[in-house]
Amino acid sequence: MKGFTATLLVCMLLGGSPGGAWPTHLACRSGGLEVFYQSCDPLQDFGLSIDECSRELKPNLSIRFGLILREDIRQLFLDVTLVSKGVSVLNFSYPICEEDFPKFSFCGRRKGEQIYFAGPVNNPAFDILQGEYEILLELYNENHSTVACANATVLCS
Repeated sequence: MKGFTATLLVCMLLGGSPGGAWPTHLACRSGGLEVFYQSCDPLQDFGLSIDECSRELKPNLSIRFGLILREDIRQLFLDVTLVSKGVSVLNFSYPICEEDFPKFSFCGRRKGEQIYFAGPVNNPAFDILQGEYEILLELYNENHSTVACANATVLCS
């Protein structure tokens, strides 16, 4: 029986999530704004929460983020795509960890280590307009290996 349980556990860990998709998580909900996300990495889910959920996006947004690394991150980059009504309206890349300029304490972490970040992230301040938006996020390292990715939905009423 122990062999069967161990085999089942290994299959679940190597096979990704049951049913082929990770669950949808709530990052924040308050004052007519809801932000949901789902990991698009078939092998790994992660945790994210936004401390202050507001239609007015503040320049220093407090977040919490955690995951276990499947790749080394000497360098780490974030790609963001904002989609509204099926049309891409914004694309940008942002270097999070550069070899000569690490911006966060987790820069340089190795495969198998945990990243946990709780604190402010700089972003432009603006009001979120009423509507539904899709945001595609991808964190990748210097080898273009995916560290984490998510499909997020923003609902603003």
